[in-house]
Amino acid sequence: MTKFEYAPAPESRAIVDIRSSYGLFVNGEFVDPVDGSMFKSVNPATEEVLAEISAAGAEDVDRAVQAARRAYERTWSKLSGRDRGKYLFRIARIIQERARELAVLESIDNGKPIRESRDVDIPLVAAHFFYYAGWADKLAWAGAGPDPRPYGVAGQVIPWNFPLLMLAWKIAPALAAGNAVVLKPAETTPLTALLFAEICQQADLPPGVVNIVTGAGDTGRALVEHPGVDKVAFTGSTEVGKQIARSVAGTTKKATLELGGKAANIVFDDAPIDQAVEGIVNGIFFNQGHVCCAGSRLLVQESVYDDVLGRLKRRLGTLRVGDPLDKNTDIGAINSADQLARIRELSEVGEAEGAERWSPECELPERGFWFPPTVFTGVSQAHRIAREEIFGPVLSVLTFRTPAEAVEKANNTPYGLSAGVWTDKGSRILSIAQQLRAGVVWANTFNRFDPTSPFGGYKESGYGREGGRHGLLAYLKGEH
Repeated sequence: MTKFEYAPAPESRAIVDIRSSYGLFVNGEFVDPVDGSMFKSVNPATEEVLAEISAAGAEDVDRAVQAARRAYERTWSKLSGRDRGKYLFRIARIIQERARELAVLESIDNGKPIRESRDVDIPLVAAHFFYYAGWADKLAWAGAGPDPRPYGVAGQVIPWNFPLLMLAWKIAPALAAGNAVVLKPAETTPLTALLFAEICQQADLPPGVVNIVTGAGDTGRALVEHPGVDKVAFTGSTEVGKQIARSVAGTTKKATLELGGKAANIVFDDAPIDQAVEGIVNGIFFNQGHVCCAGSRLLVQESVYDDVLGRLKRRLGTLRVGDPLDKNTDIGAINSADQLARIRELSEVGEAEGAERWSPECELPERGFWFPPTVFTGVSQAHRIAREEIFGPVLSVLTFRTPAEAVEKANNTPYGLSAGVWTDKGSRILSIAQQLRAGVVWANTFNRFDPTSPFGGYKESGYGREGGRHGLLAYLKGEH
């Protein structure tokens, strides 16, 4: 398959105005941190420093939680659902109006291709705010009893792979339910969260309803362990999720944890192969594989293994790795030097353990953090690359003979976030889906999201659901 030559099609950075430094967003305004410490946010595609970001200490977190408590008690909880919904609708419309600005900033700060931030992330962000705006005056019909109540102050910690989308998943249902929020974005991708703070100001959201504190792990820990926080929501690694579960145990805090995954993408011999190959590529190479529900384990029925692998390699040969702001780019930059080191380490372990490594020919930029799309064959379930979450553009390929073997191999993981099934038979889809211990099972597609559909996992992939009516229930006290 020939890779077409495309002229560069860069998206202009002119629409984005990045300040040289950012404070914390507390009680409706940007303030300096009490201890004054700062850290740098870096463009992973070029390694240029984008801005100096404030690191919130324990006192700063306390200020933000107190601001949220005052806003909750004096303002937000006293508004009718209809009036809260108006604010959410207003935020959703402003996100749509500033969509291009948000998409460019997301790609600069995160490293993901502009095509993904423009066509997937930002439209879904607006859709989540529109969806939960509609729920704000209908909470009695959410399934939490006739008179559901908000928890109060929600402490939310989000990851770097979908910075603004994870913010929407957390903030939209929390506000619709009547809670006030203190949110900590990831230290490597704080810029769109800080731009969202400006959107809250633009929407005239009452001060203190949304507070954004930037920082690293210590900031997140201070937020999660703060006695003034009633509800904790976290998306990130299983290791940190376990620490959070231990910290909230024995308290009155409620928690929602959306953690790691090692999803199986199962291709049966009657699957539409070309369609399945597109789903495989989307499942693991979308967002450079920085996806908790990525289809990082490909299970192929033996009779079609050679055909699937041949077509997959040809398709990977057409992928473009490079400038995230180029509209032709398929795979952007790895988010950070630390994550790149992790991907490299596990890839080297895969080779050392005997798996066969393959990548298409592709020229990687000299500056920035880059890793080529990589496929491992000859993988067994004992290999670390088949058991551990790599969180990068690395696919492990295994085979199976019978449906029972496919289910057994798919479930042979400590995780249980997602899975995919590719087959021409509807009855097989339903049968296999019922047996897979995964929170989300996609049939003849992968990585398809919608604000009306709940998302979450089993086992070490966490507990609780985000999205849909179920995501709203996570922020309501009632009879559910």
